[in-house]
Amino acid sequence: MAALLEVILPVFIVIGFGYLAVWRGYITDQAIDSLMKFAQGFAIPALLFRAISTLDLGQNFDIALLGAFYAGALSGFAAGLLGARYLFGREWEDAVAIGFVGLFSNSVLLGLPITELAYGTDALQSNFAIIAIHSPFCYFVGITAMEIIRNRGGRLSALPGKVLRAMFRNSLVIGIALGFAVNLGGIPLPHVFTEAVDLVVRAGLPVALFGLGGILFRYRPEGDMRTILFIVAVSLLLHPAVTWSLVHLFGLETGSVRSAVITAAMAPGVNAYLFANMYDRAKRVAASAVLVGTAGTILTGTFWLSILP
Repeated sequence: MAALLEVILPVFIVIGFGYLAVWRGYITDQAIDSLMKFAQGFAIPALLFRAISTLDLGQNFDIALLGAFYAGALSGFAAGLLGARYLFGREWEDAVAIGFVGLFSNSVLLGLPITELAYGTDALQSNFAIIAIHSPFCYFVGITAMEIIRNRGGRLSALPGKVLRAMFRNSLVIGIALGFAVNLGGIPLPHVFTEAVDLVVRAGLPVALFGLGGILFRYRPEGDMRTILFIVAVSLLLHPAVTWSLVHLFGLETGSVRSAVITAAMAPGVNAYLFANMYDRAKRVAASAVLVGTAGTILTGTFWLSILP
């Protein structure tokens, strides 16, 4: 248990520094917003661009790995959506936003550092394969569901354009798309350029974790606790449980099992709140679920690490 906590706690201590800094007034909300704008709008997309541009697509894009992870993600989306609608009586638009919380695990800010601390940098290849389609997949599912509900009785022909426009306003999706373009096109990048990008990348995760702490202080839980606890349980327990079952059913090798289950077991990402904010639906539930889920990952993440090979 102590060894597992040594893997988990450094990530959450950095998050705690950001939380403490905003709580005690050492740094302003505006400064945190600027840090997150740099991290999520530039440094993390650069990280994804570099990882995917150099990824061995043939070796790492295992359909069984992706199937196991995304079947778990879809189960979280379905459980969140239907639970919000039929257990808690939320409107359909709210239910989609809450379902998105169960769909979008924090694959980058939590999944990457915890996997690296537990198993080393070489263990991240399967993580990057999952992350390569994570934002595009989740936003496609969430936006499509939301637009179908919002367009009840409207023209379906306008739906694909709306979905694509919304997806490609997301900087993570743009970074991923550019990485694929370089990789598939065999485009050589100048060494001086990649060195500069790598400097930015090295700052990305620490800045993002610190900024996440500040964001979490801002969105403390206020009401809707039954709904929040429900969707957090879906995210931290159902998603990884489905993925864990499928990776063993499919007979995946050890590295893929670790990456899939750890990524599935992470708390909802900040993108869950960004999605809710984009549609102005269930924002309090989404923001509070990110906070409660991130704290809960200390316990549930330790459990999932303990049962992995």
